[in-house]
Amino acid sequence: MLTPAGRNAFREFLRTEFSEENMLFWMACEELKKEANKAVIEEKARIIYEDYVSILSPKEVSLDSRVRETINRSMAEPSPHIFDDAQLQIYTLMHRDSYPRFMNSALYKDLLRSLSEKAVEA
Repeated sequence: MLTPAGRNAFREFLRTEFSEENMLFWMACEELKKEANKAVIEEKARIIYEDYVSILSPKEVSLDSRVRETINRSMAEPSPHIFDDAQLQIYTLMHRDSYPRFMNSALYKDLLRSLSEKAVEA
């Protein structure tokens, strides 16, 4: 999650598991946290809500009702950290569920092999 190459490889793996929306949600939340402009925060929060939190979204992430309700109440005046609890829930889900499978996948092994080859060349 710390490097773009690692995120891209993990995202590609999530795509094969039909759970890419978890990574997309996590990345959207990270982008929102960098925002300072109130109007942009409101717009980005609305888009994230519609894309990942709304029960009507085809890319809905799996959140418990407490977190979802907190977000619903906060949408009237969203902050850059409106999705922090939800982001932590999704991160924990990926860490416990998807990431261990990723570590055993051919995609991850190919990434390691590629990185070690580049290190030898350098």
